[in-house]
Amino acid sequence: MSGLEPDTPIPTEITLDRKRHVLGLAYGDTKHELTFEFLRVYSPSAEVRGHGPGQEVLQVGKRAVDITELEPVGMYAVRPTFSDGHDTGLFSWDYLNKLCAEKDALWSDYLARLERAGASRD
Repeated sequence: MSGLEPDTPIPTEITLDRKRHVLGLAYGDTKHELTFEFLRVYSPSAEVRGHGPGQEVLQVGKRAVDITELEPVGMYAVRPTFSDGHDTGLFSWDYLNKLCAEKDALWSDYLARLERAGASRD
């Protein structure tokens, strides 16, 4: 399947907890939660990541973002629609696994970049 490493686990369950603003991913007995804000600021879209190294666009003011729709894309990804209108990020299973595995480091990096830019999550 396109976009998947052969050994990439596929979620057995995906849930949206709109009250807590969390996407839940279950891989059998292993469960992960990614906030909507985290997913929005780490969207794999060109709008966020740019078209190459150094072209990333720091996302600010995304603390209250919601996911209004979550659309499956083939058997390898999901595409969320965020309440701020962003809907071009295609989250492959590979990428979601990376976000789960590196969540704490990525979040710390994001907060540091916000601070350096004098920007806010609100």
